[in-house]
Amino acid sequence: MMRTLACLLALSTLILAAVPFARAAEDVDLLLVLAVDVSRSIDQAKFMLQRDGYAAAVSNRGVLEAIKSGPNQKIALNFVEWSGFGAQKEVIDWTVIDGAGSARRFGDQIVEAPRSFADRTSISGGIEFAQAQLEHTPLRSPRHIIDVSGDGTNNAGRDVGASRDDVVAKGTIINGLVILSDSQLLFNAEHTNPPGGLEKYYRDNVIGGPGAFVMVAEDFNAFGKAIVKKLIAEIAAAPARRQHTAAAR
Repeated sequence: MMRTLACLLALSTLILAAVPFARAAEDVDLLLVLAVDVSRSIDQAKFMLQRDGYAAAVSNRGVLEAIKSGPNQKIALNFVEWSGFGAQKEVIDWTVIDGAGSARRFGDQIVEAPRSFADRTSISGGIEFAQAQLEHTPLRSPRHIIDVSGDGTNNAGRDVGASRDDVVAKGTIINGLVILSDSQLLFNAEHTNPPGGLEKYYRDNVIGGPGAFVMVAEDFNAFGKAIVKKLIAEIAAAPARRQHTAAAR
């Protein structure tokens, strides 16, 4: 009898060990998806300027200080690349950034990952894919932001305004980083330089939610400086007028 009980106890222990216990969701101050345009208007040199800019920005001292200013002293980042219809990819899964070490490792992954696409420009697809990452994160925060960077208008997939409205209705804020082009595309000049300017296009069609804003990088060389300013504003929740516009010069 005792031997039977001992065997049953041992078996129960093995079964319990094999069943994963549910873990409480980790709290962070911000869930931020970096949704990056890698459409065909972005050549390899511009692509590398974007990648290097993001990698350096995450480890910037001002960004790290902003992270430490929050009650949990940590945020979570997700890095997504998007291009044409159906062309979206999670390049780096949700990663908690709580100091210089985790920021550096995240930046290293950005630089080392291969380019995902070089297709048309579906901002709507990028926004919807980014929202899906927010809805499936194992982390928890009251603040959800999608950070969309791009150099052109939506020319593939769903209407971008409709996608924006659907995502904002779920409580997510969408901010924009517009990269101005120093030269027009010969085959489609209005894609990168639409009537009224790309900044206005993003303000009218892409960004949304309380305090949403657009920042402008005057060219790809200014991108690194612009993304640092943008990350600090988003992480620190700096007061901003709804749909405010700022320039990185």
